[in-house]
Amino acid sequence: ERGKINFVLDVQFKNNQPKLQLNAPIAKFYVQAIQQFAAEMQLPPTDLLRVVMQMPDVWQQDLQGGASPDESTEQHWTLMLQTCTQALEKCRQFRQDEGKQLLGHFVQYIENIRNLLVLVAQEDPARMELVRQRLQNHLKEINQQEKFDANRFEQEMIYYLEKLDFTEEKVRLLSHLDYFVETLYQADTNGKKLNFIAQEIGREINTLGAKANHAVIQRLVVQMKDELEKIKEQINNVL
Repeated sequence: ERGKINFVLDVQFKNNQPKLQLNAPIAKFYVQAIQQFAAEMQLPPTDLLRVVMQMPDVWQQDLQGGASPDESTEQHWTLMLQTCTQALEKCRQFRQDEGKQLLGHFVQYIENIRNLLVLVAQEDPARMELVRQRLQNHLKEINQQEKFDANRFEQEMIYYLEKLDFTEEKVRLLSHLDYFVETLYQADTNGKKLNFIAQEIGREINTLGAKANHAVIQRLVVQMKDELEKIKEQINNVL
């Protein structure tokens, strides 16, 4: 549905003993042109004859006494059509084989991200424990102060907790991963659609990494980005 195919068919009629004719006027033209250019550039016209004999249209095939292009036209066309059909079929088969391999790669990349997300979930309790400890230490410091704004403290605490919570990001990321795999098996041309989904996956991964504030989880996020980059590179090969 997208893209194009450039097709060139070059037909040459050949005999067992092809008869060629020298096109003398064209050969003389090449000789004169080369000699004039060599004189202007003060260069020796080295191997002039060899060069001229290789120029276009110097040799022409003599069809007299041989097979005429008008002879067996139907037979020639049938042969050419069969050959072209075979070439197109091989091209189609190659694209199907390449597509199956690409499908396998995509599924594996998505599965790798999904497995990394499982590891992130496993590290989340340890992360939250560190957050809790830091909050407790801050509370102790605040309690030791004579004056503090309780309302301001409550607002900042809510904002802080919401910023650290990436539950929604994990849910959306899983949803995008499922949607990507579902789109892979649709019959339509989905290259652009897959690219859009990959962008959404990237946004959730970036947000998750920004909120993590945890060394182990951030390393897992880097690995997710690496798998996503592989997906983006391969999407360019999908219509």
